[in-house]
Amino acid sequence: MKFYWIKTNRIIKKIFSNYTWDVSNTESKTVYLTFDDGPIPEITEWVLNELKKHNVKATFFCIGDNIDKNPEIFKKVISDGHSIGNHTFNHLKGWKTSTEVYIENTKLCEATIQKNSTSNPKSKIFRPPYGKIKVSQSKKIRKLGYKIIMWDVLSADFDQTLSQEQCLENVTSNLRTGSIIVFHDSIKAFKNLEYVLPKTLAYLKENNFNCGVL
Repeated sequence: MKFYWIKTNRIIKKIFSNYTWDVSNTESKTVYLTFDDGPIPEITEWVLNELKKHNVKATFFCIGDNIDKNPEIFKKVISDGHSIGNHTFNHLKGWKTSTEVYIENTKLCEATIQKNSTSNPKSKIFRPPYGKIKVSQSKKIRKLGYKIIMWDVLSADFDQTLSQEQCLENVTSNLRTGSIIVFHDSIKAFKNLEYVLPKTLAYLKENNFNCGVL
C-alpha cells in the first residue's frame, strides 16, 4: 500500500500555502524538473548527460553527506548550469527528528553547499526529505531565508513495485504548465529513472514544453 500522492491535490496546496507546489506565474508551457538525493557516482553523471542532450536545466536537491563524498560531481552539476537546493545533510525525516537537530542538520548541508560551490547558489531553496516536515521546522527554515519547495507531480521512480511504464505515465499524464516534477538521482530509483527520464525529455520536446530552474 502506497503512502504518497502522484498529483498534489489543490486542497493540500491551499492548506500548506507557505510551501511552493508549482510555479503559477511561469511563462507559457514551462515545467520544472527536480532531482533529489544526489550527488551519486555514475547516476548523477548519467542524469547530467541526458539533460545536456536536450539542452535542459534542472534543480538538484542535494544531501550534504553525498556532496562531501562526491564533491567533483557536485561541482559538475553547478558548472553545467543547474540550480542547487538543500535536502538536509543526512536525509532526515522531519516528523521523527527534533526541530533543533533538524535545523542544525540543514545548516550543515548549507555550509557544505557553500564550501563546495564555485559560485553562490542561484537561489536559497529547501526540500524536506520524504516531504515530511513539522510546522516548527518549517518556520525556522523559512526564517533562515529558505523557500520550501514541494511538488506538483511525483514520478515515484523510487517505488520498485511500479513498472517503468507506470512511472512514465505518472509524469506525462499529470504535468501541466508550472508543474514541479520530482525524480531521484539515486541507486534505488535508477531502474525506473533510466527508462523514464529520456522518454520524459522527449515528450516535453515533442509537446513544446520548456524547462525552468527554481
